[in-house]
Amino acid sequence: MKKLVILLNLICCSYVPAQNINNDTIDTRWKMFTYDVGNMFMGVGHSYTRPIHWQGKQWAQFGAVVGGTGLVYLADDNTSRFIRNNREGIPQFIRDYGELYGSPENNYLATSGVYFTGLITKNEKLRRTGVLLISSASSAGLLQQVLKSVVGRARPVANLGKDTFDPFNPSRNFHSFPSGHALLAFTNAYAIGKQFKNPWLKAGIYTIGAIPGISRVWDGQHWLSDMVFAFAISIATVESIDKYLDKKYDEKYNDQNKMVSWNLNFGPGQMGVTINF
Repeated sequence: MKKLVILLNLICCSYVPAQNINNDTIDTRWKMFTYDVGNMFMGVGHSYTRPIHWQGKQWAQFGAVVGGTGLVYLADDNTSRFIRNNREGIPQFIRDYGELYGSPENNYLATSGVYFTGLITKNEKLRRTGVLLISSASSAGLLQQVLKSVVGRARPVANLGKDTFDPFNPSRNFHSFPSGHALLAFTNAYAIGKQFKNPWLKAGIYTIGAIPGISRVWDGQHWLSDMVFAFAISIATVESIDKYLDKKYDEKYNDQNKMVSWNLNFGPGQMGVTINF
């Protein structure tokens, strides 16, 4: 623990002067590293303070997410059962991918690989991508851990029904909402997708990023609404940190004039999500 505290102190001390260094003058990997790590910490903090600055539009979007999640929640029994009943029709390699990639260990292994590749090659685009991936996953991941405990929703495998809640129950059977696998995997997909303008390529990346969340519904570890809300957290977190990083790096992915909008569609015999690029 003492070594961890000392390391964090060294990082913070190194970051202070780095903030005042123009990006073009950061010519050593150590300075790049300390600058980037500082931005990771600051990006996480920035994402948590954004609700303080929300205005009418942002609160309306938040209300739409809560309302949409609520509608999916009402249908959780039927939708989640349908997805679980079709599990055997899914190729095993897809199910294995969903389970492995959504785990925190594999997630950070992949995102760290992106960052250190950028650091070694002194590629700012890859460095910034790594910073966005790591800070977004850390911010969203910590939030979902808190929510899991506070909400205390029973998992489908507990066989207690979708309406069973026991806040602060330490058993993992009461840590269903939201889905951690869905959140981490889709956070990565959404962050990577921001670097491309082709809508079909974006859709492909998002689909790959959604598989781990769906796989957890297949396995009875989460309800569909757990996954939907996790996706919403991913998008909000990445957007927030991305805007913060716009001020810190010359490479910018954030297109202020073309945002992604998500719409939940419900009707007789149908339910779906529409993504507008």
